[in-house]
Order: sequence, then C-alpha cells, then structure tokens
Amino acid sequence: MNLALPNKRESQLAKSALLAFRGELKATENTTQLRVGSSTIEIPRQAIEMFSEILNKMANGEAVMLIPLHKELTTQEAADILGVSRPYVVKLLEEGEIPHRKLRRHRRILFEDLMEYKKRSDREVDSALDALTAEAQELGMGYD
Repeated sequence: MNLALPNKRESQLAKSALLAFRGELKATENTTQLRVGSSTIEIPRQAIEMFSEILNKMANGEAVMLIPLHKELTTQEAADILGVSRPYVVKLLEEGEIPHRKLRRHRRILFEDLMEYKKRSDREVDSALDALTAEAQELGMGYD
C-alpha cells in the first residue's frame, strides 16, 4: 500500500477536474456519460461521487487510498492506517480490541474490522474530550 501526497501540479489538476465533476453531481440522473479517448462510457453516480471525493482530497493536498472493505491487512498496514506503531496494533489484537485471524505466524485484520475499531476509539476520545471541556467550564477555566 503505497501512499504519496499529490504534488502541486496534481492538486491543481484535481481542483479543475473536481469542478467538472461537481456539475455532474447536480444532475439527477443515476449515471453519467464520460468521454475517454474516442469512446464514451457510462458511469454510475456512486462512482462519480467517490471520484469527486478523491479529487477533493487531492485538491487539498491530501493522500488518498482505496481499500476494499473485505481486504485483509497486515499488522503494519493496519498500523499505518491508524497512525500508530505495529507493536501497538499487535497489543490491540492480543487484547481482543480488534478481531483478526492468524495465518501461520502472521496476523490478518479485515479492513472493515479495523475501521470499526477506529470509530469506537474516536468516539471514546471525543467523549473524554467532552468530559474534560465540561469540567474546565465548571471550574471556570475560560473554556466556553
């Protein structure tokens, strides 16, 4: 899984393309026709919406990676996605925080399960931050 940030030229191209795709999203049709070389192809609206989101991220200088929900990840790939170390991911697996399977000595994690863990973890962080903010407000620490 290679992940590279778009360069300035790629970001500019993405911005231009995004404007064209946004026009297509305003249409009510379920498909869009797109000219590729000398051929015209029909594309489902969902694909246009996804492509628009990719272009939006690239236009903002963000890296994008598409991963099928049922893809199995290595512990290193999972760590890269979460932005943590591989040993930390292994610890989470051993503690049962993220479902996984073992393939001989190697652990494999479904992308879908990793994203479920991430959502759960993000909710816990948000809840803790809300509690800290409420406590700071009660103590009159100037957080409104």
